[in-house]
Amino acid sequence: MLFDPELIKSQAQIDDSFYLYSQKEINKRIDQLQKYFPEIEFIYSMKCNSNPFVTKSIFNRSLGADAASAGEVRLASYLGLKKDKIYYSAPGKSNKDIERSIKDATIIADSLGEIEKIDRICKDLGIIENIGLRINPDFSFYSKEKTSSKFGIDQDQVLDFLHNNKYSHIRISGIHVHLHSQELDPDWLINYYKNVLNLAEKIAKEIKKELDFVNMGSGIGIDYSIDDRPIDLEYLAKESNKLIKKFRDKYKNTKIIIETGRFLVGKAGLYVSKVIDKKVSNGKTYVILKNTLNGFIRPAIEEFVSTLSADKKVKAWEPLFTGKGSFQYKVINKTKEKERVNLVGNLCTATDMIAEDIEIERLEPGDLLLINNAGAYAAVLTPMQFASLEKPVEYLLSEDNQLLN
Repeated sequence: MLFDPELIKSQAQIDDSFYLYSQKEINKRIDQLQKYFPEIEFIYSMKCNSNPFVTKSIFNRSLGADAASAGEVRLASYLGLKKDKIYYSAPGKSNKDIERSIKDATIIADSLGEIEKIDRICKDLGIIENIGLRINPDFSFYSKEKTSSKFGIDQDQVLDFLHNNKYSHIRISGIHVHLHSQELDPDWLINYYKNVLNLAEKIAKEIKKELDFVNMGSGIGIDYSIDDRPIDLEYLAKESNKLIKKFRDKYKNTKIIIETGRFLVGKAGLYVSKVIDKKVSNGKTYVILKNTLNGFIRPAIEEFVSTLSADKKVKAWEPLFTGKGSFQYKVINKTKEKERVNLVGNLCTATDMIAEDIEIERLEPGDLLLINNAGAYAAVLTPMQFASLEKPVEYLLSEDNQLLN
């Protein structure tokens, strides 16, 4: 078990609902990545879990930041990262976003209009700035076919821009491509990395110089369901490192970047909810928990999706929905006797349900329900302001067993 049950029970004397994140588990995964991919610079996708203690712990291990907002840029800078370790990539950046971030991060332009906006701001500030371009390439993750996207600039538009660029206050220093998350098949990732590096060569030839960086995005998934097979990281690294070596033979100084998000923190998190009440209504038993939909929304979304489709392989819609069976429930109590119940929360809405007609160990008021895979896209996605109820607390359990909050 990721956490000592006695620690969980002790903390439940104080908090009726809370998150626990394991620094030990996060560091173990950082060690794996740095061991297998020595030529890669990893940056952490802050949007999946922006808890300050979690992010600081990760940044202390020499990872940079993938920031999806000016607020995340400020947090990464506040936690000590220098400008060359923070990459700000998101669509729809406002003038204020750019002005507030340009001194602290490498800004990745997401559209041709945004390039013009950045150049104008740099001119007003009297600076010349290196920026990156997010590209929507002429391939998709699973095929050679290009697709439309709200993210990035179409590849043909990028090449045309680079050929005719006349902006005086920006320089193109790198590219960013991200097409897919939560991939468990290493062969698809290897093929994707190959395509991105080929694209990087085209861009380098067009600008007639070596790129400073190539951000290949994210994609490395975690096993959510008990039926999922964890990604073969060693094989992924072996084949990917061959591609990187070939690329480095031509471009020795270009940083190759991969974003990490859920791979680092997804399985390092646990959500704990206390049973507040229990009732029987027309033959059905309801176990009422503290903060479900408004504490950890993704299990509620999974239950909602399950009511709409009987298809066990319904399409994922990351990061809100990964698949059925993405979360497992464990009970801390004194009995192994089971019963069939509905697990619901304490919101005034019938949609506040995480499991209907589930067989689980008998729960009584005061017992604790544990939900795993709670480290990524959990607290950050959850509407904790709904109904102005008490929010769950977040804790990082440090390597020396200190609870940080």
